[in-house]
This record gives sequence, C-alpha cells and structure tokens, in this order.
Amino acid sequence: MAAAGDKVDHIFKVVLIGDSAVGKSQILARFARNEFSLDSKATIGVEFQTRTLVIQHKSVKAQIWDTAGQERYRAVTSAYYRGALGAMLVYDITRRQSFDHIPRWLEELRSHADKNLVIMLVGNKADLVDQRSVSTDDATEFAQKEGLFFLETSALEATNIDSAFTTVLTEIFHIVSKKTLAAESQPNGSVVGGGVALSGKKIVVPGPGQEIPKGRACCSTS
Repeated sequence: MAAAGDKVDHIFKVVLIGDSAVGKSQILARFARNEFSLDSKATIGVEFQTRTLVIQHKSVKAQIWDTAGQERYRAVTSAYYRGALGAMLVYDITRRQSFDHIPRWLEELRSHADKNLVIMLVGNKADLVDQRSVSTDDATEFAQKEGLFFLETSALEATNIDSAFTTVLTEIFHIVSKKTLAAESQPNGSVVGGGVALSGKKIVVPGPGQEIPKGRACCSTS
C-alpha cells in the first residue's frame, strides 16, 4: 500500500459484477479496507473504493466499482462498465443459479467494455464447502473455454481476495505497458492499427480453485 500523497503512475478501473448476494460488496470491503460485515446490506446503484499498490516499482491506484446485481439496476450500472480495464465476475459456490447466470453477465460485460478487458471468474464463499453446489471443475472448464482467470475466494476468511485483485491488476499493468511501448516505438507516437497483439503474461497465484487459462481470448486483436 502506497502512502498518501505518493505519486500515482496508473489508475485502473475494475468492476465487480454478478448476481445479488454473491458477496461482491464483501469482496470489495475485504480488499479495500480488510473489513467484513455479517449484516451487509444490498448495494443500491454503484459504490466504489480505491486501494493503491506497487506493481513492478510503479504506483497503481485501483478503482474498484461495486455494481448492484439486482435486475432493476442493470440499465443504470451498464454505463459504469465503460472505461473498465478489468472485471471480477462473481458467483456464489453454494448457489448454482448464480453460476448459471455467469454467461449472461459475461455477454453484457463484453458488449460494454474494452476488448482487452482482463476478467477474473470468482467463486466466492469457498469457506462453505459443505454447501457447495458448483464444482471447481465446472468453473475451471468454463474459465478455460472463455479465456478467463479463475480463483475461488472467501471474503469471510480473506482467502485469495488479494491474489485475485493482484492478478487482474498485474495483467492490466502488462497490457498497458505493452501498449505504451508500442506507441512510443512509432514515429508519431501512435499505435499501428489502433491496437497491439498481447501475449497475456501468465501469473501463478497460489490457492484452491486456481486456473490460469491456456488461451487468452481477451488479448486478441482479431
């Protein structure tokens, strides 16, 4: 965590999306303030928190936006996808329906966000193993098919929360750095074709339910 007043080199916007009550606000509170509340109320509209980290000697401020999962707010929150460089696609491992809705959320996300968006599939409430209704294998298979990162987390126990955000933010950092280098290599300072082919650096994150996808669909310019 960088001290207040320190120079910030990058500001990256990351959105949390998924059904209501899957724990998005708790994930945000755990990452931003290391807090967890058992009587958390449903998010109305949009909230956001910031946290500044150091990635490869650069100061990166993460703006994490928590979008309400209720259907009636979806038209409102869709505007907040724009400008996002990363996304946490969250479901509850004890509620199969929240996982079954993930393809719909992913489609909406990709229709509003940048094509190089870094997406992490997050299976939250991993502490409730005895109530699990979504297997790690099912989520792993989906993440591989869609080219997503994947981790199971527990906001209650603070398991893999930092790892999930750090993975997304580090991947964004690599993409932005490559775009900057490509722009600087051009005589007029512009990127040829308006984009750059990105290999998608693999980041090994320890913990249960890990899956680093073999193919990164998000990083193709085609």
